[in-house]
Amino acid sequence: MASVALSEAEKVYIVHGVQEDLRVDGRSCEDYRSVEVETDVVSNTSGSARVKLGHTDILVGVKAEMGTPKLEKPSEGYLEFFVDCSANATPEFEGRGGDDLGTEIANTLYRIFNNKSSVDLKSLCISPREHCWVLYVDVLLLECGGNLFDAISIAVKAALFNTRIPRVRVLEDEEGSKDIELSDDPYDCIRLSVENVPCIVTLCKIGYRHVVDATLQEEACSLASLLVSVTSKGVVTCMRKVGKGSLDPESIFEMMETSKRVGKVLHTSLQSILHKEESLGPKRQKVGFLG
Repeated sequence: MASVALSEAEKVYIVHGVQEDLRVDGRSCEDYRSVEVETDVVSNTSGSARVKLGHTDILVGVKAEMGTPKLEKPSEGYLEFFVDCSANATPEFEGRGGDDLGTEIANTLYRIFNNKSSVDLKSLCISPREHCWVLYVDVLLLECGGNLFDAISIAVKAALFNTRIPRVRVLEDEEGSKDIELSDDPYDCIRLSVENVPCIVTLCKIGYRHVVDATLQEEACSLASLLVSVTSKGVVTCMRKVGKGSLDPESIFEMMETSKRVGKVLHTSLQSILHKEESLGPKRQKVGFLG
């Protein structure tokens, strides 16, 4: 993961500020930086989104392709995650430097979505044991400015909200063989319900307090962080500790309560933005990569 070098004086300044609930950029411990969300930014995908959280820049594309259901879940479709850490994001990702981080993020996303309530996978089934939709979710890290996991989870949820899957019909002839008919109407598609898709809230322990949406400088002052996957109703679906430091049970409980509170506000704001952007229709002004 991208890191910065700080002097002892800088670390003391940041840590003392956090204890007083005043961070370097003026935020309190539970405030996010400004989040920019734009959907439908990649034309050759089923759904896409770009999220900028401070100096963290994430692009997500979703591609729906027909496949065969897994043996253990014959009546469900499934999601596949791939994370690419661009060398432009930080020099540390040059060569194969970002592979370990990409695998770590992909495994975290699998854990979050390995939950029946996150996405209705049965709606992706076309014909049990034979055909289903497979959603390939490609995540590209364009710039690293701290708090990667939160930004990626927001971008994935926005891209799934934007995803449109063609409607298909299964036709059976007299001999019993099945044919799949794809609708010719580009607007005849199915949408995924993302209401229960969780977002990650990362809490970094700095001194005796914890902060959300940490910058690279704040992450350098933290020895342990807690990644909490929270739904729009404030339900915790997954937790993971990262970092070399330790967390006592009381701190973990406090961080969970903070994540529930912050997560519900995050979901409400994200849903409002997504619905507002969609209401503008195809005539809305797109920013894309030149904005």
